[in-house]
Amino acid sequence: MNGKLRTIIRQKIIDTEASPIPDFTRRDVYIPNVPNKAIAVIGMRRVGKTTFLWQVLKDRVESGFPREGILFFSFDDERLMDMTVEDLQLVVEEFYSLHPEWRDRKRSLFILDEIQLVPGWERFVRRILDTENVELYISGSSARMLSREVATSMRGRALEAVIFPFSFREFLRHRNEEIQEVTRLTKAQRSFLRKRLDEYLLIGGFPEAQGISLRDRIQLLKSYVDITLLRDVIERYDVTKPVALRIMTRNLLANPGGMFSVNRFYNDLKSRGIKVSKDLLYEYLSYLEDAFLVQSIWLATDSERKRWANPRKIYPIDQGFNLLFDPTGQRKISKALENVVFIELLRRGAHIEYVKTEDDYEVDFLARWPEGRKELIQVCSFVEDEKTQIREIRALLSAQRDFPDAELKLITLYPESFENIPENVNLIEVSEWLLSAS
Repeated sequence: MNGKLRTIIRQKIIDTEASPIPDFTRRDVYIPNVPNKAIAVIGMRRVGKTTFLWQVLKDRVESGFPREGILFFSFDDERLMDMTVEDLQLVVEEFYSLHPEWRDRKRSLFILDEIQLVPGWERFVRRILDTENVELYISGSSARMLSREVATSMRGRALEAVIFPFSFREFLRHRNEEIQEVTRLTKAQRSFLRKRLDEYLLIGGFPEAQGISLRDRIQLLKSYVDITLLRDVIERYDVTKPVALRIMTRNLLANPGGMFSVNRFYNDLKSRGIKVSKDLLYEYLSYLEDAFLVQSIWLATDSERKRWANPRKIYPIDQGFNLLFDPTGQRKISKALENVVFIELLRRGAHIEYVKTEDDYEVDFLARWPEGRKELIQVCSFVEDEKTQIREIRALLSAQRDFPDAELKLITLYPESFENIPENVNLIEVSEWLLSAS
């Protein structure tokens, strides 16, 4: 068996080295730069983790790194389904038997895709980081390689590169319509971006969802939700109350940016005759977050008691999910817009909370950046009357009393619908903000 497996591994390495790099849409992904750490490429299913690994390979080759110094190996192969952690060493040995001049003398690049399919892979990865002269990228489905698990199982030896669905810039790039300079847009360019943004708010950012009919897209995205629930939650955690989990999922995906209280949801289930404990519901919410299906934010407060006493705001990982479970079947542009801004803040590395002021105003986001900068961000598609504008502005000004060093931003689809904005409020058209560098 060992000889047959060795032959398969060797042939896979040879074939991959000889194969052309597949076409792909370039992704803008933050990669941590810390010596002697593996990079774990994570994210929800079907967001393009394997494609991103090909991008890493292509970038290295184009920078002058020799192709023979790169091992790209996918474990998603039925011939490898019985591999054990001990067999993983065969991949290393066969690569260096083909390129012996690289072992120890030069630093190789190992890209190991779907390595989580081999039980015990963590021990192998930790060992080769200690014993081989390699830079290492690993990836896997979120079922067995969640962000929380990577940090734990790798014992601090791996850092995460998170892949999200397409950003608006990547959405345009996928169509060969990317606009580089957004500070001096013509009227025609602004109209074009508004049209494309309207499509992006509806379609979302999953690569396979681009360019297909509405019916096919809904079926595709529902399949993503179903497989994530089944493989990444129900099977993985041996969920005992799948009905409660599915109701929770539908509730969260149908109401992007909505307030979610486990206590209220528990009472709702109880009124339907569905018995489940509150502790279990808290666990289910954490499972959905770990599977990257939804993300939540807490109330901005220094009081832990207040934080837990207040509901969380929940956002799907992609605005394309918004239509799937909304019983009205109607587009909620303002909610989709808020969802997009949230995911973009997450993508850019902000720590995000929402704000409730003493005057009972709510600000959508308090974004805290690693360098210490703060932003209070209100998202509003457009204003229909003066009262709406006053409410949005007052919320920001009220929140600034608690966060006086925060920059105030009002992000909107139609800035021309606002009038007489205070000088300390930065009014920004959403397409320009989404296409800005930070």
